[in-house]
Amino acid sequence: MPNRLADAISPYLCSHADNPVDWQPWSEAAFAEARDRDVPVLVSIGYATCHWCHVMARESFSDPALAEYLNEHFVSIKVDREEHPDVDASYLAAAGAFTQNLGWPLNVFVTPAGRPFYAGTYSPPTPMPGHPAFREVLNAVTDAWTSRRDAVEDSAAGLAEALAQAVPAGAGELPDQARLADVVARLATAEDPVFGGFGGAPKFPAAPTLGLLLDRADSRELALRTLKRMGASPLRDPIEGGFFRYAVNRDWSDPHYERMLYDNAQLLELYTRAWMLTGERWARIVAEGIVGFLGAVLQLPDGGFASAQDSESTVDGLRVEGGYYALDEDARRDQAPPALDAKVLTGWNGLAIGALALAGHAFADEAALHLARRAADRLLESHRRADGALVRASIDGRLSPAVATLEDYGMFAGGLLELATATGEVRFALAARELIDRAIPGDGVTVAAPEGADPVLTAQGLDLATDPSEGAYPSGLSAIAAAAWRLHLLTGAGRYRDAATAAMVRLVGAGDTNPLAFGAALRLVNGLTSPVEQLVVVTPDGTPDVAGPDGPALLDAARRRTGVVAVVTEGQGAAFTAAGFELFADRTTRDGLPTAYLCRDFVCRLPSTDAAALT
Repeated sequence: MPNRLADAISPYLCSHADNPVDWQPWSEAAFAEARDRDVPVLVSIGYATCHWCHVMARESFSDPALAEYLNEHFVSIKVDREEHPDVDASYLAAAGAFTQNLGWPLNVFVTPAGRPFYAGTYSPPTPMPGHPAFREVLNAVTDAWTSRRDAVEDSAAGLAEALAQAVPAGAGELPDQARLADVVARLATAEDPVFGGFGGAPKFPAAPTLGLLLDRADSRELALRTLKRMGASPLRDPIEGGFFRYAVNRDWSDPHYERMLYDNAQLLELYTRAWMLTGERWARIVAEGIVGFLGAVLQLPDGGFASAQDSESTVDGLRVEGGYYALDEDARRDQAPPALDAKVLTGWNGLAIGALALAGHAFADEAALHLARRAADRLLESHRRADGALVRASIDGRLSPAVATLEDYGMFAGGLLELATATGEVRFALAARELIDRAIPGDGVTVAAPEGADPVLTAQGLDLATDPSEGAYPSGLSAIAAAAWRLHLLTGAGRYRDAATAAMVRLVGAGDTNPLAFGAALRLVNGLTSPVEQLVVVTPDGTPDVAGPDGPALLDAARRRTGVVAVVTEGQGAAFTAAGFELFADRTTRDGLPTAYLCRDFVCRLPSTDAAALT
C-alpha cells in the first residue's frame, strides 16, 4: 500500500502516514478514485494537537481489521483543518445537519461527487452511551450506500443545495450604538458571576467577544473581571506563561492542554489593552508571560511561529495528557516538552505579529518588537509567491499547496499595520496595503479571497462564498475588514472604510442573533460607529535619547492611549507621508522636541510638547 501522506506539509497528516488505513490527502484524485470504484468517501478532519484525534488514531485508525474494512468499502481522505480551513468550514456546516456535538475529529461521509450524507465526531472502538462503535458507524454507512442509494443521493443533493443558498443575511446598515448596547446587555446575562467567562462548562476564552466588551465603557468591567480570573486560573500555565485552549470545568480547571497560537496571540492583545486602560499590574504580568511563551516556546528558529503545542507528552516514559504541565519548573527540565505543530500559518502568525507589536509599543519592550519583526520578515520573504499571492502554510521551508484564505490576507495585513505604527517602519505598512488591495479589487467594496476558494470544493459546488464563523478567532471577512478600516485611519482613503462597512453589513444580522459567535464582527462594528482617536508622536531624527525634559513622559503617555497610535521620527513620518499615509502629513517636531498630534476622525488638536495634555 503506498504511503500517500509521507510528504505532507501537515504534522497531523504525517502522524497518520503509517496507519494501515490507505489515507489520501485532500485532492480531486481521491474523489476520482471513489467514482471509479463507486464507493463513498470518508473525509476525516482534525489537527495535530487535538487530544481526541490522537485517541481515535490509536483506537481505530491503527486497527488492521478496521483499516481493512475501510480500504475495501471507502476512499479515505485525511484533512488538517488548519491547513484547509475552508474545507473544514464547509464540512462543519454540513455536519450540523447530523449532529449538534460538532468538534474534532470530524468524520464526514460523502458521495463520490463530494456531497455529505452523514457525519459524526469521535467514535470509540466499542459502544459507549451516546457513542456507537466506529465499526457500527461504518457498517451502517455501507448498508445505506449499497441498499438505499437513491435516498442517500437525494438527501446529499438537498443538503448541498441548502448549503449553497446559505449566505449571511445582511441588515442593510450597521447597527447604531443603542443596538450594540442591547447586544452587550444580552452578553452580560450570560456572564458567570463567580468564575468569569460565559456560561457553564466546558469554558473557552471567547477572546473576540472579550475584545468587544473591553472596548466599550458600558461593558469594560465585565471583560476585566473575566481576564483577571482567567489569568489566575488553571487555564494559564504560570511557569511558561501560555494559555490552554479550553477548560472542562466551569472554574477553568481541568484544561485541555493544547496551547494554540491564535488563543495566545489574541489574549496577549487583550491583556496588553487591559493594562493600557487600567495600569493594573496583573494585566501586565499576564501579558508579559504570554510574550515569553511566544518567544521561548512557539517561535521557530527561522522566526515564524508554530501553530500550536501538543496536549500530550511523555513523562517518565508514559504518554499522558497534561502530565508535563503538572510538573514544576525544575522537574520540567528533565522531561521532553510536548511536541510542537511546527506548521507556520500565515493568518495566525499575523495575529501574533500584531499582538507582539502592540505589547512592544505599550511596554517599551524591544524584545517583543524583535519577535514580531522576525516573524513578519520571515513571512514576507517566504510566504509570498512570485505573483504576490500569499502562501497558506509551510513547514521547514516547504510550502503547502492549499490556497491562502481571506483569513490569511486580513490577519497578516492587520499585524503588519500594527507593526508599522509600533516601529515607524513604513515598509510594513506598504506590504499590508498591497495585501488589502488584492482582497478589495475593482469597485473597492467587494471583498473576496484573491485566489478564490479551494478548487476541489468549488468544482463540487460546496465552497462557502463567505464563511462567517468566528467563535474562537475572527472570520476572514472580519479580519480583512478590520485591516481595511485601520488602513483607512492611516491613509484617509474612503474606499477602505467603505469596504469594511460593506463587509460588516453582511454579517450584522448573524451577530445580532448570536453575539458570542460573532465577537470580532461586533467589535469592528463598534469601532466603525464610534469616534476614533488617532495619535502621532514625532521625535527628532538621530536622537539616541528622547530630547527635552518632557520627552520621556510624553512617550509614556502615548503608550497608554488606545486608538491608532504611531511614534515616528521626523524622517519616518516623511516616509509615511510620501507613501500616501495622510495621517502623517505635516507632522514635524516643535522646537526640536517630541511633539504629539492628537486627532479624532482626522480632526486634530494643535500640536503639543506637553505630556500632561495626553494624560
